Amino acid sequence: MTDKHQHDHKHDDHAPLVVEDDAGNLEAQQITAALQALLVRRGLISAGEINLEVQKIESPGTHLGAKIIARAWADDSYRQRLLVNGKDGASELGIMVGEAQLEVVENTPEIHNLVVCTLCSCYPRSILGQPPSWYISKAYRARAVREPAAILEEFGLILPEGKKIRLHDSNADLRYLVLPERPAGTETLSEEQLASLVTRDSMIGVA
Repeated sequence: MTDKHQHDHKHDDHAPLVVEDDAGNLEAQQITAALQALLVRRGLISAGEINLEVQKIESPGTHLGAKIIARAWADDSYRQRLLVNGKDGASELGIMVGEAQLEVVENTPEIHNLVVCTLCSCYPRSILGQPPSWYISKAYRARAVREPAAILEEFGLILPEGKKIRLHDSNADLRYLVLPERPAGTETLSEEQLASLVTRDSMIGVA
């Protein structure tokens, strides 16, 4: 069974998050970057087109996770069922979760949830698409355990004093989805409008 840890950390100096590929091969990334720069210089492709293709690869299923979150925000009885069984909750919306189990963890004023896979790259692809490159990097996988507050700061998220971070370690049998706190002032929004506010990073816990 996956361990869940609570961490309270001081915001000490730390090394910046280094994004690597899943083999930790920075040399391969440098070669890729050089090739991209060459193609852009020769006018064969634009930087914007490259970024668009990367987004297509990394986030093809995010809207499904956002749909689940929006329903949980709008319907409290659904939220409670979702927290009991994430896979069944998703199926209520016609969303089939391919992973063995899905546990939905809810952010509260006291607790912020953060998801990592310390062993490899386990990720709820069926509802969030492909994992971002930083999620599978050795740097994120190690530092999320060692200094989660510092990781969150690098993503621009500074938690209130006293708020605890709860870390969830995904594995081959169990994946996690973070249910963010509903933004204030959204009481009159439709589910579709609520879904547009949900980001991939918030469902991982880095936003």
